[in-house]
Amino acid sequence: MNTETLIPYAGIVTEITQQTPDVKTFRVEAPGGGKLFEHKPGQCAMLSVPGISEAMISITSSPTNTEYMEFSVKKCGCLTEWLHSMEVGQMITVRGPYGRHFPVYDELLGKDLLIIAGGIGLAPVRSVINYVRDNRDKFGTVDIVYGSRSKDDLVYYKEIVEEWMTTPGFNVHLTIDNPQEGWGGHVGFVPNFVKELNPDLKKTVLMCGPPIMIKFTLGGLMELGFRKEQVYTTMELRMKCGIGKCGRCNIGNKYVCKDGPVFRFDELDELPNEY
Repeated sequence: MNTETLIPYAGIVTEITQQTPDVKTFRVEAPGGGKLFEHKPGQCAMLSVPGISEAMISITSSPTNTEYMEFSVKKCGCLTEWLHSMEVGQMITVRGPYGRHFPVYDELLGKDLLIIAGGIGLAPVRSVINYVRDNRDKFGTVDIVYGSRSKDDLVYYKEIVEEWMTTPGFNVHLTIDNPQEGWGGHVGFVPNFVKELNPDLKKTVLMCGPPIMIKFTLGGLMELGFRKEQVYTTMELRMKCGIGKCGRCNIGNKYVCKDGPVFRFDELDELPNEY
């Protein structure tokens, strides 16, 4: 274990963006400017407000960004409610990075990618997406399938439309669960949408979302002919202490914080109970 990850850094919140009614993105910088520490796509950090609580949150900014780090937080508990009440200029403590990252430096090089996400599950893979955009010559085509309950619940919508959809070699497919006035795109759940799109079996899949989405999307991919060796996911929501001491993140013979949070599906002997 790298003991440096146990030492918290003081960070200043320099920008807050309201993504959806219950999701905000926090831009955090070191007091002297720049990001707090180096990280790799898919890694997490422990955000803490002294005297309130702490939580493991995905680092959603790309490692190629040297000016700041970003964290997208869904309001769902004590700490997250406190974070959502913060204002620009306030300080939080951050420690990390934690966990195994997506293999963008070796196994994914040169590959065509299929990135599948649901709801706030887009946050952990946003780091990968922007890393690939900044290293476009090292990867093949990228298909992104992203769905949420409604248009209003699609995180990073402005970034998706203005940046991802205009990147050469990127194809973005959006869907919402139910029909909505003013929405002319696809309507339906992500697992069915993936099967409708019938993606090329040569693609490598990165996936993150609610457990029920992952379960049915994985099943659909297997029906299409994909192998578990082609599919990666991240399970950082099960992480608690980040250092393998509390046992909360145990899955079979794995500890998410030490062996993950990024896993290839063939590495898991079993899925967590909620799947």
